Amino acid sequence: MTGLPWDASYHEGPAPWDFGGPQPAIVRAAPRFTGTVLDVGCGVGENALHLAGLGLEVLGVDVAETALRSAREEARRRGLEVEFATADALRLAGLKRQFGTVLDCGLFHTFDADERLAYAESLKAVTKGTLYVLCFGDEGENPGPHPVSREDLTTAFRTGWRITAIEKERVRTRFHDENGAPAWFATIERESP
Repeated sequence: MTGLPWDASYHEGPAPWDFGGPQPAIVRAAPRFTGTVLDVGCGVGENALHLAGLGLEVLGVDVAETALRSAREEARRRGLEVEFATADALRLAGLKRQFGTVLDCGLFHTFDADERLAYAESLKAVTKGTLYVLCFGDEGENPGPHPVSREDLTTAFRTGWRITAIEKERVRTRFHDENGAPAWFATIERESP
């Protein structure tokens, strides 16, 4: 709801979820991404930068200004055209844009049950195609913080969405080995209003 706690995650060096590259699951899924891409909760932008490097038009949004500054600097350093903007994931209608592909890598699991419903509603305003959600999962050893279940995903996206897949995946962090933490990778289609 506010950027201050998230912003503080970037003040003392890399945040726990920033391991220095894009999530492997996103790299593998990227060939499926179409149209302009919205990366919600982009942080320092590693996924957005990877997608832009593939030639996709990308907007990364976050509430953490420190992370967005780092993302912009890295885009300049790499010579990539990527747009980064401040936005609240629970109020995405304010972007006044729609996207062929929307990516949530590590944001969904930070919300409680009521916020997840509000988030799914917020995403409706900006999604005209496919939403991909990579989040900590509740099956497997050494899970990440706030792991969610398949049911958490299906409950949040039950109205106005069609879930086409929820697959087991891994999320890399600075506190897990190179295999990462148990995760879900959901592919969710926006239904016509």
